[in-house]
Formats: sequence, C-alpha cells, structure tokens
Amino acid sequence: MSKLSKTTRDRIGDRTRLVHAGRDPDAQHGFINMPPWRGSTVLFPDYETLTKRGQHFTYGTKGTPSTDALEEAWTEISGAARTVLAPTGLAAIALALMTAAKAGDHILITDSAYQPTRTFCNTILKRMGVETTYYDPHVGAAIGDLMRPNTSLVLVEAPGSQSFEMQDVPAIAEVAHARGACVIMDNTWATPLFFPPHERGVDLAIEAGTKYLSGHSDLMLGLVSANEAWAKELRATYDCFAMCPGPEDIFLALRGLRTMSLRLREAERQGLALANWLAARPEVKEVLHPALPTHRGHDIWKRDFSGSSGLFSVVLNPVPEKAVAALLDGLELFGMGYSWGGFESLVIPFNCASYRTATTWNPGGPALRFQVGLEDMNDLTADLDKGFERLRANA
Repeated sequence: MSKLSKTTRDRIGDRTRLVHAGRDPDAQHGFINMPPWRGSTVLFPDYETLTKRGQHFTYGTKGTPSTDALEEAWTEISGAARTVLAPTGLAAIALALMTAAKAGDHILITDSAYQPTRTFCNTILKRMGVETTYYDPHVGAAIGDLMRPNTSLVLVEAPGSQSFEMQDVPAIAEVAHARGACVIMDNTWATPLFFPPHERGVDLAIEAGTKYLSGHSDLMLGLVSANEAWAKELRATYDCFAMCPGPEDIFLALRGLRTMSLRLREAERQGLALANWLAARPEVKEVLHPALPTHRGHDIWKRDFSGSSGLFSVVLNPVPEKAVAALLDGLELFGMGYSWGGFESLVIPFNCASYRTATTWNPGGPALRFQVGLEDMNDLTADLDKGFERLRANA
C-alpha cells in the first residue's frame, strides 16, 4: 500500500517510516489519513469471482482496507513477515499462544508475565491439555534445562509486567530454536522502535496497541507480528477465530502510529526524570527501571534495547498500608488505573507474591507502578512531594 519504493523503505529512519508506512493518499482521493472502513458484506462482480474467492476482500472478518493499512505498517515497522490484529492486547496474547500450542504440549512462561497471560494458561490452555511451567525470568540460556521433548513454546516478556526483570531474549531464543520451540514475546513496553523483536530471535511478537500505539487511552487493540517461519500458521489461526477489532480503533491506531516515535522519546525522557527523582527520595528503597545503572538487568537493556518507555516501578521503605493509601488518595495529577502508554500519569500499588510460582516476590516494602505522562515534571514531583508528606504523617 505504501507508495515508497523498496530501496527507499530500506534506508529511511524510524520516524520517516512511521509517517509513511501503510499510507497511500493517491488511493484515498488525496486525503492523507486512511478512513475507518466499516462493513461485513462484500459484493462480488460475478459468479466465477464469487465461487473462486477471486478478489482481495471477501468478507468483513477477512479484513478491510483499514485493516490492511495497519497490518502492513506494523509488519514494516516490526521487521516481520506478517501481522494480524486483535481486539485487545490480551486477545493478541491468546492468539499467539493458540498459534504455537496444541493438546499434549508443554510450554514455558516467564514468571514475571502479565498476570492475565498466566490466567489464560492456567485455565483455557490447561483445559485443552497444555501443561505450563513458569520459569525464573533471569534464566537466560539455562532455559534448556527446563525444556522437554514436547515443549512447543517459550514466552518472554522484557521487562516484566510489574516487577521489571530483564530477560536475555537472544540467548533464550537460540536455545529454544535449537529444540524446535517457538519464541513468543510480549513487547508492549519497548515497542519495535526500542526493541526489534524479530531481529532478536522472536518468532511471534505481541503488542498491546492500547498502550503506546494509541497514546491517548481511548482505544483497545492488540497486534501479533510473525517472522517468515510462523506467518502462515499465525494467519490460519487468526482466520479460525476472526478476532476483529473495531474500525474506529483501527483508525485511531493508524493516526497514533504517525506520532508514536515522538511520544515514546518524550515518555522515555519523562520516565527517566521521575525515576531519578524518586531514587533520591528517602522514602524509596529501590527504583525498578531497566535503564538505570542500578537495575540488575541494565547491561542486557543497554545491549539489546535502544530506549526505554515511561513505565517503571518503585519499592518503598516499609510503611503500613494506611500510609500508602494516604500517599495515593491525595494525589491530584496521578490517576489510579490499570493501564499505561497514554498522555496522563498513573500509579497503582501492586504485590506479585500471590501469583509467582518459580520465584519469590519479597521486595522489602510496598511497591508502586508509575506510568509517566506528558505533564510538566515540576508539577508531577510537587504532587508526589505532598504525597510523601502524607505518607510520613501516617507511618
């Protein structure tokens, strides 16, 4: 769909690619943005075309021009062979797992994975006869010690969803591929702009477009990109489910795509500024941010990633729950909500202890996850400074 020649596409930078990928104004009567195509029924011009499915669009579940535009753009950006869309990030996770797992398989899931990923494995996949083993995210090449003859996939997430452990994805991928297993990665934190998953050995890469692709907390979307080895199987699984996102969400994702690089770089700058400010606070025991030299996985992040986003966690020094509640309840600029990647700052308390099985979560104090938005940093720190005053008063 893009008008750019292959030679041009191969040499342009990320920002230019985001502006032009999946876009052809000449095919849209000169209008810059792809409109939201809505429809279920597609008409065929004659009997032969109908019976042979001899045209590109055949039914709404098989895609629309809007779907094609976003799939093509994400495929180019992620360095994949193919992309399919899903209504949510969790739907994309389920689709990827269903693509690579079958009854009787054994699968390996990082212990630091997004909690709903665990729920899907522990319920739906378990009922299908798939056995899940959770592993220490720091395992690296030793993942081979956990693999069995029927291990069909390894799922990685770097950094971990709340606790921010880094994983040696290339080392894990090398071992997994040697044993014939598929490598799946939830790459939502970094996006392909900061971590090119397929260059690092990932077969199926998951993105919750709800987060940084959207950037405005107003859509639900998931994407799964595949390398050449898994592209056909991914599409076949998708066609069985017809996990179609809504046309308005696809339209908003395409619009958000054009500015994603700028927003990610600002999220990185804001996130690091707040992380460093929090690291200097006496109330904070530890900041869990891979881009900080104090983080256990910093060397892996520095080697494999080209940037960091605006999501990280902190561990507070021990205080009673009422002190944490006082800190959070009085905040004016930080909302409390279970998402991230938008323009607004958020914070949630969390405790991984109840859903860790391969590792122990015992950080030594209450934990908070921050999503840093686009507000002025002085205003954010002033809001938190007052919060810490309330925390101390209730300690």
